[in-house]
Amino acid sequence: MVGEAGGLARAAVVGTGLIGGSVLLRLRDAGLDVAGWDPQPAVRRRLRDRGVAVSDTVEQAVAGRDVVFVCGPLPTLPAMLARVAAATDDRCVLTDVGSTKAEVATAATAQGLGRRFVPGHPMAGADRAGLGAAGADLLDGAAWVLCPGPTGMDAFRRLTALLVDVFHARVVPMSAPEHDAAAALASHVPHVLAGALAGTVQRSALRDAVLALAAGSFADGTRVAGGPPERTANMLLANRDRVLVELTAVGAFLDEVAAALRAGDADALTGRLAEARAARATLCARGFTAHRREFPAGADHAGELAYLRELGAAGGHLTGCRVTAGAVGYTAHLPATPPLG
Repeated sequence: MVGEAGGLARAAVVGTGLIGGSVLLRLRDAGLDVAGWDPQPAVRRRLRDRGVAVSDTVEQAVAGRDVVFVCGPLPTLPAMLARVAAATDDRCVLTDVGSTKAEVATAATAQGLGRRFVPGHPMAGADRAGLGAAGADLLDGAAWVLCPGPTGMDAFRRLTALLVDVFHARVVPMSAPEHDAAAALASHVPHVLAGALAGTVQRSALRDAVLALAAGSFADGTRVAGGPPERTANMLLANRDRVLVELTAVGAFLDEVAAALRAGDADALTGRLAEARAARATLCARGFTAHRREFPAGADHAGELAYLRELGAAGGHLTGCRVTAGAVGYTAHLPATPPLG
């Protein structure tokens, strides 16, 4: 069966909104034994109507499972993680899908869950929310951050194998602080900028005229502003310090553009736009080189952990993880061109 390479054939998903619902539907379609739970009875009924096994309590959903995906609003994750942990045994791998990682990672450590909790964040989404926006293919091929810890390498390996097998994920191993730093610019600040542009149009006396002229650049640039404001606010507050740092950097870049405009300095303006174009071109034409690495499965994991975190920090990802004959082998990919300075 697909996914059994990680030994995680029995799964549960707690919270079935956009991401949790998509995880649940994909696991179901892959043939895994999966149960779901959602705090809203109406959502549970809709899942049953779609042929998904749904429990009426969290404890029923997670009992006897090999892996549990803890989903839901960011502020609820630490308490829900504790509840799920109490209802599962030490062999059950726990993960989440939250868009920030440091807070839930700290909570898991405080709860003594370092050996079996692997913080996670699939880098995919939509401008809608809820089960109605979920789809089994939403996360297909997504970059999926996992944060391995020094005591949880076995859980990380098993979860990586499952995500690659079922979701065809590009698993990006990072520490929780590194994730939050990178996600600030990759995801969180773009939400702010999209909201700022759309919000400015909403306040404009020419709003309707602007919207009549809005083409692809406006639609693409404001797409994420269509998401639930509460969800975006939770994300920004959970990573507040880093988002503020990066907003300052974005503000400095905008100041340079504005100064060039005020001065009528075409060379300076072109230079700033060329920097932006270079980043966009790298994103659209990024190539990778593949390699394999092996580590002893049962020895000290310091070297393995350092390798994984360095891989993620360098922009790399994993597309394979298998433990055989006392060794763990990774199929990894690194950017073929050096990262932008």
